[in-house]
Formats: sequence, C-alpha cells, structure tokens
Amino acid sequence: MKSHLQTLITAAAAALIKEAGADVAVPAMIQIDATKDPKHGDFASNLALVLAKPLGKPPRAVAEALVRLLPASRRVAKVELAGPGFINFFLAADAFQAVVADVIAAGAAYGRDDSKKRGKLMVEFVSANPTGPLHVGHGRGAAIGDCLSRLYEAAGWDVTREFYYNDAGAQISNLGVSVQSRIKGITPDDAAWPENGYRGDYIADVARAYLAGETVTADDREVTGKKDPDDIEAIRDFAVAYLRREQDADLKAFGVGFDVYSLESALYTDGKVEQTVQALIKAGHTFEQDGALWLRTTEFGDDKDRVMRKSEGGYTYFVPDVAYHHAKWDRGYGRVINEQGSDHHGTIARVRAGLQALDVGIPKQWPEYVLHQMVTVMRGGEEVKISKRAGSYVTLRDLIDEVGCDATRYFLTARKSDSHLVFDVDLARSKSDENPVYYIQYAHARICSVLRQAAERGVVFDASASGDALHRLTETQEKNLLVQINKFPETVAVAAEQAAPHSIAFYLRDLADLLHSYYNAIDAAGQRIKFLTDDAELTRARLALIVATRQVLQNGLALLGVSAPEQM
Repeated sequence: MKSHLQTLITAAAAALIKEAGADVAVPAMIQIDATKDPKHGDFASNLALVLAKPLGKPPRAVAEALVRLLPASRRVAKVELAGPGFINFFLAADAFQAVVADVIAAGAAYGRDDSKKRGKLMVEFVSANPTGPLHVGHGRGAAIGDCLSRLYEAAGWDVTREFYYNDAGAQISNLGVSVQSRIKGITPDDAAWPENGYRGDYIADVARAYLAGETVTADDREVTGKKDPDDIEAIRDFAVAYLRREQDADLKAFGVGFDVYSLESALYTDGKVEQTVQALIKAGHTFEQDGALWLRTTEFGDDKDRVMRKSEGGYTYFVPDVAYHHAKWDRGYGRVINEQGSDHHGTIARVRAGLQALDVGIPKQWPEYVLHQMVTVMRGGEEVKISKRAGSYVTLRDLIDEVGCDATRYFLTARKSDSHLVFDVDLARSKSDENPVYYIQYAHARICSVLRQAAERGVVFDASASGDALHRLTETQEKNLLVQINKFPETVAVAAEQAAPHSIAFYLRDLADLLHSYYNAIDAAGQRIKFLTDDAELTRARLALIVATRQVLQNGLALLGVSAPEQM
C-alpha cells in the first residue's frame, strides 16, 4: 500500500513541478509513514514541506496543489491536510484487501523491486583461510553474506558473490609444517610438534590423503598427493587444495555458493601486489624509515602510518588487501560490501587509506563493511567449545549435522549482525512454538494442509478469480494479516538499505504468529473461524488470503535461504 501511495504522490509532484515551470527534481525518496493516530488517516507524507523551499511557495499551498493533482485511486477514500502541510491519506475499506490479488499476481516476485537497475555490486563474504574446517563464525558470515546478496538482488542490484582465499603467508606455512609433522608420525602431544601447528584431527586426514596419493580439485586445479615427506611445497599445496575442497563441501551443504573465487597467491604471481606498491610510491604517499617502506595512512584518516615492506623484506598483510580491493575497483564494481568478523574492524581504516592513496578516484567510504560479532554455541545449558574434528572450535558442519541447514541459517541471521549471538542447539532442534524457524515453517505447512483438504472436498479454487470475494475479509485476524502482508515489500527494501537480514527473520515470525492466530481464532459470532465453509464466496476469500500468506512466507524464507516445507 505504501508503494502505491508513493506512486500516486510522485506523479502529483511531477505534475506540480511541470505546472509551476520550475527547475526542480522530484525527490528520489518520498517519505510516507504510517500514522500513529487513526484520526489522522492511515499514512501521512511531508512532501509539501520538502518541496516548499525549492518551489518558493508556502508548504500549505504546495500541499493543496499536490492533493489537487493526485491521480484518482479506488484504494484512497479521502485525503486531508494537517498542520503546516502534511498530507494524510485515508484508505478505502478494501485497500488492504487488494494486496491479496497483488501477491497472487506477482507470485515469487512479490517484495522484489526489479524495476530498478542499480548496477553491479559485489558482496565478499566468508573468505576463510584454507587452514581448517569452517567454524561457526564463518557460518554466521556465510548466512549473513548470502542473505545480503539475496536482499540486494531483490532490490535491483546485479550481485556477484566472491570468496577471497588468503592462501599465502605465515598461516599457510604453519599448515604445511603441521601436515608434514603428521606425515612423519609426530602428533600434537609430542615435544617436536610445531609451536604454531594446527592440532585438529583434520590435519591427520590431510596427511593420510597426501600419502595415499589422493587427487583433490580446487578451483578447477587438480593437486595429487605424494609419498615424499620432505617436499614441503608439495605438502602445502596439497593441504590448501584439500581444505578448500572441504570448505566448499560445507558451504554447499549450507546452500551457499559463489560466483568468483580469488586467491591471495594470484595477486603475487600476477604482479598486482608489486604494481600496487609502485603506484603508491609514484603517488608520493610512501616513505622509508629504518630500512622499511611505510605508507602515510594518517593522511587518510588512519591513527598511525603503516609498514608496507618490512626491513627484512616481504610485505605486511594489509598490502595484498589493498591490491585485492584495487583489483575489485578495476573490475568495475562501484559498490562493494565486505561481510567479515568483527576482528577485521582494525583493517578497515588502513585498507581504505591505501585505496585513497592510489589517487584513482575511489570514494572514501569504499568498500562498505558489515561486521558480525562472535557466536556462542550452547547445549544443555552449557557452552560447547570444541569439535573433535577441528580440535579447538565448533565447526559449521557440526551445527548443520546437529540441527539441519534451515535452522542453522535462520538462527545465524536472526539477530543483528553487530550483536553477539547465542546459538541454542536444544532450541534449534525443538519442534515447538518457541523455535522460530519451526514456528514459521509450520505456518506454511498449515496453509498447505488446508489447501489439500480443500482439494479432497472437491473445492475448486481459482486464486486469480477471487478478487470479487475479498470484501468478505472483515474479521480482525484477517485485517491483521492483510496489513502485515502489505508491509513485506517495504520490509525487504529497508532490510537491503540497512544491510539487515535479521529484519526479515523478525517479519516472518510476526507473519507466522498472525497466521496461527487466524487459524485458531473465534469469529464475532463466537464460532471457530473456518476456511472451508458452506458459503462459497467466503471460502474463496479466505483461501485467497491464506494463499497470499503462503506466498509471502515462501518469498521471505527464500531471502533467508530457508526452505518452505509443505508437511511437517
């Protein structure tokens, strides 16, 4: 309904500007808000106050002109002016009922804004080091990043999902010597175990696969194990490929895929790191001190200057990050979202500073960041800290095996990303109203059950021909459902704008609650509300309403990457 009103008032604004012969643009975002007091209508807009100064007219006069030029709509009963120039909309009795036909006609597209072509957008997420299984923090990043990608697509962006592998540096060296130690029969309990070695059982799995001559494929590149325990480079390459394959399998089980995989090592072999360093030197933002090469990041908002090349040689870790993002910019991504753990907060200023120092026109706040807080896993009232396979942390695969993909995805997105998340395994496994994902999916299954009953009774329901019956939707529970369904497109748009997939989870919980209340409601005559009645018109109206509700549940769950089962 809100989008309908925005269409009307946008047309009125364009007509007024044309009538006035003014060189004024129609505001890109026109504010229309639900009123708090029904006496002031259902929605109100302050557009007249916004246009008053550019048009050089009193707000009240602008408001009067806008009302005069509003296109006719059967969904609007009347329009009134209030205060200095607010426009209050009073909706017709059937205004909210009309959304049922809108949802049925749009189907899976309801809630999407495909009319706007906003351009290319990259979402980089997960980007785990290929040194072990994905932990629950990576899982939260995967769930949030994938949901953000779905939201941006719904908002009209051409989205690319990208995974960046840090397959170079000290951690990869530690991985290699850890696997080599296992190959030689050294275990984490031995004194000879590397000081910074990885201790999980998965290291032994990698070692066995290497000695068995197993061939693994990662990013279309095959790597085969050898029996040579001293070829550390071969061991390291095999270990990275093996763990990348394992991470890919976990993400596939989680319903998450990527369009592009980028490798840190490729930035070196392709010369992009060295090219970026030379560009920074040429731009005049570097200096040498104590045998090291520094970047004056303080000139661009960082709290201190940063070492780029250490005195003993070799680049610090933020240099390839700058080179990587420079490559993103060169690939034509005017907007980039990085979804990462909160431990990356300190890298934001230095990466942006490095990009600014290149002097190639990159905006100051590019790329954008969405950071998520840590996850605590609880079972039986106690924190779960380790996985046998990983050795020191709970893996994403552990959660999927425990509670399933749907519950894992929902729970990892159901709180604001910058809030600490407690993942209650017992709750996620429960089949009760307290489990939100079960509660939402049960609402969908309940509707499917009613529709099966209708078919069994020979009730022929044509959703597209139910419009003439919608005026029968007058019960309080029906009105509540209609209002909630109307809110879905705005909820999706705001969730995309604010990078807030948790708001979709909240919305769906509220919609499911209203559906369950409707299912169990008592009508004005004190009788249990029935969907299948002796009144064919009333039955048609109620079936249309729950079909629309089912569609919105499906669309919302799809944005979260959660299934909509027909039976539970």
